[in-house]
Amino acid sequence: MNFALVARLLSVVLLILALAFTTCLAVSTFLDSESVRPLATKAFVASIATSLLTAAFLYWTGRNATHRFFRREALSIIGLGWIVSSLLGSIPYLILTPQIGISGAIFESVSGLTTTGASVLEDLERLPASLLFWRALSQWIGGMGVVVFFVAILGFLGAGAKLLYANEASGSTVEFEESRVQSTVLRLIYIYLGLSLACAVCYRIAGMDWFDAVCHMFATVATGGFSTRSGSIAAFESGAVEMVGIVFMICGAISFPLILSAINGRIRRIGQNTEFKAFFAILILSAATVATVIVLDGTDKEIGHAIRSSIFQTVSIMTTTGFATEDFAQWSSLPQSLLLVLMVIGGCSGSTAGGIKVNRVIVALRMCVVTVERSFRSRVVRQIRMNNRVLSEQATNEIAMYLILTGAIFLGSVQVVSLFETYFLMDTNLSAVHACFFNIGPGFAEVGPTQTYAPFHPRTKLFLSLLMILGRLELYAILALFAPYMWKRLD
Repeated sequence: MNFALVARLLSVVLLILALAFTTCLAVSTFLDSESVRPLATKAFVASIATSLLTAAFLYWTGRNATHRFFRREALSIIGLGWIVSSLLGSIPYLILTPQIGISGAIFESVSGLTTTGASVLEDLERLPASLLFWRALSQWIGGMGVVVFFVAILGFLGAGAKLLYANEASGSTVEFEESRVQSTVLRLIYIYLGLSLACAVCYRIAGMDWFDAVCHMFATVATGGFSTRSGSIAAFESGAVEMVGIVFMICGAISFPLILSAINGRIRRIGQNTEFKAFFAILILSAATVATVIVLDGTDKEIGHAIRSSIFQTVSIMTTTGFATEDFAQWSSLPQSLLLVLMVIGGCSGSTAGGIKVNRVIVALRMCVVTVERSFRSRVVRQIRMNNRVLSEQATNEIAMYLILTGAIFLGSVQVVSLFETYFLMDTNLSAVHACFFNIGPGFAEVGPTQTYAPFHPRTKLFLSLLMILGRLELYAILALFAPYMWKRLD
């Protein structure tokens, strides 16, 4: 393990955080009331100072680092970067909302940076504007990933930059030469910035003020779901706002490399992309089913409103954003079960969305079909294809193992939460694990779209925080930290 290089690169992550805290400090200067401004200033100055001092120490530690960079270093930077960022990101919550405690502050920070959108905070309208801004900004930073941002500004990594991007960006299928990794990641960030700017302007045109527009833009493009209002998007009571949200939540859940291909004129790739077509097919079919059911069972007798709410909630759940316009926990069992499935599937690979990703679902289903056929035709050979390309046996095995590991962690986590939370029913514990592990945010029962995670035990909040990071980084960058061989020094 090249500890010096890991420390040096982690210092860059913390510098990005310090810059974010500085922006929040500026927001406090202009938007916070005079009564809360001194405390907000203290909170963000403390956050900036801690980030800079830690960054300076890490940079000094790695000042003589060699550039020997392999997969171990990539995984450790991703995993440690997210953990350290989450701890530092909890400082503003701890100072400005001390009632939530250390575990609540860490939970809120992790939820933001992992774009989960679960919260322990209530009465959001009473919170300082600067803290609401930090909640939203943390999701925007976590959307593309602080690691992707610093890969874009560090050119010396070479092949190491490709390793960092591949591990942080959900195993993206982006194709680029190692010598061009920096320019490619920069282009992806330009797309992210362009979508962000367009989303903020559209929200403003739809009726939000600039503060709400910017904060909701951060949460929408990052598919995070933090709102400035306790009632989420429903508080604005605007069809135009909901339409903007639908469009940009979908944009955030589509593979960014695929968007880049379209911008570069390779439109044909979109039609050839299996995941893209499956994503929209699932989305349209699900929204139509939910709308039909809630109209027929009398949940919503107004057809127009039923269609609007079903489309918004279906998009919000499948993109793992978690915005709410309806209390879907009150819907009948079929729409709820369908939303539950969409929570697991999530968005496309290489996007800001959570879940296990559409491409893995497609491959897993095709593997099941092949396995069934082999049960009665043992000599048959079927190749599994994605995007008109044959997947290698190693690729399919890795997907199978990822799904098995995800299932095992999920089931084990339900037992852990049930051990901590003896006063909640099983459906609440199950839903909490489900919503946090797959980075959804709101769930069902006591963690529904109108509820918070505040009643949970501090140990549960910390454990759910770990699950959020596990889900966001797709397991390996965190699990690898617990492997003894990972930490052996370079020879």
